[in-house]
Amino acid sequence: MKPHDVIVIGGGSGGYAAARTAASLGARVAVVDGGNEIGGLCILRGCMPTKALLESAHRVHDISEAKEFGIRVGKAKPDWVAIVGRKDALIRDFAGYRREQLEKGRFDFIRGTARFLDPHRIEVSPAGPKRRKRVLQGRTFILATGSVIERKPIPGLWETGCLTSDTAIHQKRPLRSLIVLGGGPIACEFAQYFHHLGVATTLVQRSPQLLTGHDADTAAELEKTFRREGMKLHTGTKLLRVLRRGGKKRVEFEQGGKVRHVEADEILYALGRVPAAGGLNLSVAGVALKGNAVGTGLTLQTSRKHIFAVGDLTGPHEVVHTAITQGEMAARNALKLLDCSKSLERMDYSLHMEVVFTSPEVASIGLSEKEAAAKGKAVLAATYPFTDHGKSMIMGAKEGFVKIVADPARGRILGAQIVGPHASDLIHEFAALMHFKATVHDLVRIPHYHPTLGEIVTYPAEEIAERLAAEG
Repeated sequence: MKPHDVIVIGGGSGGYAAARTAASLGARVAVVDGGNEIGGLCILRGCMPTKALLESAHRVHDISEAKEFGIRVGKAKPDWVAIVGRKDALIRDFAGYRREQLEKGRFDFIRGTARFLDPHRIEVSPAGPKRRKRVLQGRTFILATGSVIERKPIPGLWETGCLTSDTAIHQKRPLRSLIVLGGGPIACEFAQYFHHLGVATTLVQRSPQLLTGHDADTAAELEKTFRREGMKLHTGTKLLRVLRRGGKKRVEFEQGGKVRHVEADEILYALGRVPAAGGLNLSVAGVALKGNAVGTGLTLQTSRKHIFAVGDLTGPHEVVHTAITQGEMAARNALKLLDCSKSLERMDYSLHMEVVFTSPEVASIGLSEKEAAAKGKAVLAATYPFTDHGKSMIMGAKEGFVKIVADPARGRILGAQIVGPHASDLIHEFAALMHFKATVHDLVRIPHYHPTLGEIVTYPAEEIAERLAAEG
């Protein structure tokens, strides 16, 4: 049995990036994917389907505010079947393209579930009772099996039944009311999706704020929007139990020392995902876990140096562009390892970006004020609101702000957060600036067309530059 140079387990975004990269460098590569569908979380149940659904919901909301622009329209009536149908058609196209990439790639594509027999061999069990198991031998491995819904033990929840982020994307039957458990990006996106379709939505979050990874002022801006739109929010809670009361589902929780409850037709559980490490038989391979995740260093090597891990399986950031970058680097490092190279590449997370596709959008990159304070790092920060910006006023999109976090010595841009229109696009200006280690002085000198949304990023930069000049 001739061993493969690289065996990738998982055919999602990170796994495909790893396989493509390794094959392009001349390696003998195999990809093992055991899913019933091909495409990975992003295409099948994550980024693409949720953003397709949100696009429809945001259009409904935009129509409801047409009067501001001098346009008279009737009340928008969402067609749930058509909305989900449009999403399904898009996902079929995306998944079909990924299938073609995998099946016609310059590597062996094997459908089945994999488990380690020892550090260099895996057993692949194909789907179907009549197919024989096969054993593959690899010189190196890249694990990219993604994540699954974390089923937290909330009394009565799973017995009562609920939607999850995996199942909510298929919801074709209109709901009258919904309780969303969670306050992270997935919870916020789904909460606004259903609310914009006319569902009376209540969000119950355990932490004191939504989007706990973001600065408090960023979260507060989104919370203000949700409340203005009529969504009910309960933050700083402790979930107690879930039960049925007549035809409703009830969530009981503690808040401010009091026991409270909310009721709705349905519950959406959005309290996170965990790495899909089960079934790989990692202990036999000598791969150690760090909590629920496969532990890796910056070279993406596990406790077994010839076995790498990428994407949601290892973290530290569960977003697709990071998984792709990790996959590409893991492939290069795997081949360097085979060539006995001592200079493996190391991941740099300083340009890490995250986006929440609510309306307004929330986007961040690099260091936040919250993270700087936790590290004891001194920074300068300045914000500028969209309420005072010409193009956003014309657009009727006046919620939110742009914040820049900079080094207090030279004004080098260390991070940024944006809440507002097209934040997902605007954040890339900071990605380019930070990649080249630019300062606020550099940003101020770059011309920006007027009137555009893009020019708003120069205003907080000007404030920081002026403060640095005043301090000498």
